[in-house]
Amino acid sequence: MSKNSRRKHSETLRPCPRRRSGFTLIEVILVLVILVIISSMASITYFSIMRTANRNAVEAQIGLFDQALELYRINLKEFPTTEQKLQALREPPADLEDEDQWNGPYLNKEIPLDPWGNEYQYASPGSHNGDYDIWSWGPDGQDGTEDDIGNWEEE
Repeated sequence: MSKNSRRKHSETLRPCPRRRSGFTLIEVILVLVILVIISSMASITYFSIMRTANRNAVEAQIGLFDQALELYRINLKEFPTTEQKLQALREPPADLEDEDQWNGPYLNKEIPLDPWGNEYQYASPGSHNGDYDIWSWGPDGQDGTEDDIGNWEEE
């Protein structure tokens, strides 16, 4: 073998320079973008589910108030006044003449707050239902807005 052929042969056998292992900046950014997209989709789904769950909780609680108010009316022959509020389901009226009429408390636990931390509202007579209205101010915490949830049919 000639000297030149050895040189060419040895040059081709040299090890290639090693690539550094690890991630490039582009790869890291791409992974972060994918994670942000996935987390935003998950949070949108979560908030949608929570909105529906809170609305269902309010509707169920109002249904329980309806049942308790009906028992109250059967015993006392009338619904509580607006001034008495829903607390009338827990305590007998101050002006009760015949204490045997009171068969309460009509709710075993304290009157709960709605899922947004506000008191349930009560009015008798009601402006939507006739006998009485029960409603939650909804997520915005303001009365008379579109997100109010009550014991009346939506228009």
